[in-house]
Amino acid sequence: MNTNDKIKKYFYKLDRRLFLDAYKESSEIDLPLPIGYGQTISQPSLVLDMTLMLMPEPHLRTLEIGTGSGYQTAILSEFSKEVFTIERISQLYEKAKIRLDGLGYQNIYYKLDDGTMGWKSFAPFDRIMVTAAARFIPPALTDQLAVNGRMVIPVGGSSGQELLLVTKAADGVINTEIKGYVQFVPLIGKYETP
Repeated sequence: MNTNDKIKKYFYKLDRRLFLDAYKESSEIDLPLPIGYGQTISQPSLVLDMTLMLMPEPHLRTLEIGTGSGYQTAILSEFSKEVFTIERISQLYEKAKIRLDGLGYQNIYYKLDDGTMGWKSFAPFDRIMVTAAARFIPPALTDQLAVNGRMVIPVGGSSGQELLLVTKAADGVINTEIKGYVQFVPLIGKYETP
């Protein structure tokens, strides 16, 4: 079974209800749902698509910007050597940490901070997943992306964003590719969406 098939198998086995406090009865609907504090848990099909696009591997280190409910974090944890996840809202940070620890995930490191600045002390990262929309790609994140690394990030304004796959070549050149169009909550921090 290849990695994509393993990701799909794990994704369909993982119960989304475990990551919701309210709206549990709607967990199987392919829509984003509120998790409080103006944030959402993404629609399952998009979580799967973005994970497949990121191409996590068990020997690679992943940075996640926007822990949220911990749903995407759990999937990344299963297919990464380590996950470094940053959340700016303390209530979501605490809930996700308790939830993920309780579910037995042991390779996740948590930080309560501005995700647009990344996590410099643990850089570079082989994979970076951004689960909120930036106005443009934060320079700190491209700086912290490893050579031959991949980043998935929604970029644009409040009316909609381009879902970008960002790669870093061996010579350090950054390449971007539009993979679709999405609607995410804004990435708040130094690079805040207006």
